[in-house]
Amino acid sequence: MEELIKISEVSLKYDISTRALRYYEDKGLIESIRTEDYAYRLYDDIAIKRIEQILVLRKLNISIKDIKKIFSANSVDVILEVLGSKVNVIDEEITLLYELKEIVVTIIKQLEKSDVESNLDLIELYEKANEIDTKLMTEKQDTNQTAKKLLEVTSKLERMPDIRIIELPNMKMARSGHTDLSIFDEWWSRVKVPQSMFPRDFMWYNTRIDCFEWLFVIPDDMSDTNGYEVFDFPGGLYAVATAYDEGEEINRINTLVHKWVHDSDDYEEHINTNEENERYDMGHVITPIGVSRPQMDLFIPIIRKVD
Repeated sequence: MEELIKISEVSLKYDISTRALRYYEDKGLIESIRTEDYAYRLYDDIAIKRIEQILVLRKLNISIKDIKKIFSANSVDVILEVLGSKVNVIDEEITLLYELKEIVVTIIKQLEKSDVESNLDLIELYEKANEIDTKLMTEKQDTNQTAKKLLEVTSKLERMPDIRIIELPNMKMARSGHTDLSIFDEWWSRVKVPQSMFPRDFMWYNTRIDCFEWLFVIPDDMSDTNGYEVFDFPGGLYAVATAYDEGEEINRINTLVHKWVHDSDDYEEHINTNEENERYDMGHVITPIGVSRPQMDLFIPIIRKVD
């Protein structure tokens, strides 16, 4: 009998979020299997091979639309066409990088000519910047065009999202566990809590119980939790960034935040060592009423590096 692999195992083996796997399935790129004795997604050898192909193509920055095109056509000619187009895009990006380098070098040279002293305070630096700006406006080069060119170049290059460092307190939380998330959502949405409790709910994938859990911060004096388990959320530091609540976009921003933490001189990722101090990547929906494109804050657990 063919071995089926759990979604959590695929996630860990290939370093891909379960949300991204669900997104690929929603887009028709892969298919999962459900069995009567197991409530979660399972993958066979065919699906695993497809996942590996997707990951390779995504590493090449091939779009989901083009990946779907490749899989649908199942033709070498289509693959060559898509990869050929990608080469052209890469050439354009290389050109943009050279243009950006030239702009930065030009600015450096202009600053060096201005004889800016290293010990100037902010007010003096501001005045010197004004002097430089006046000189630039009188030079033959059109500085407005340079600024416009800079904006055009940088807008086409991927940037690190704005990242905030937030410390969440230790809190009592009710957790959905293996229960129906929609029923849990209906329950906690009716509970009245102090306005100061914000954010008051999160979603995370608990690898220990192999499922998504919805968490809800409860008031200290709350005794009736509708039968849901209550636990001590440990709190702690989180690197937080905002993403559109879409599988591919969330996975992209989450990856960038993890990269930021990995490269940080001050922080590192929190590693779970026991159940009492469990912390996972979390999401909190922040979409305002009336906004059609949903948004989510992504919380990545971190700790300060020890010298």
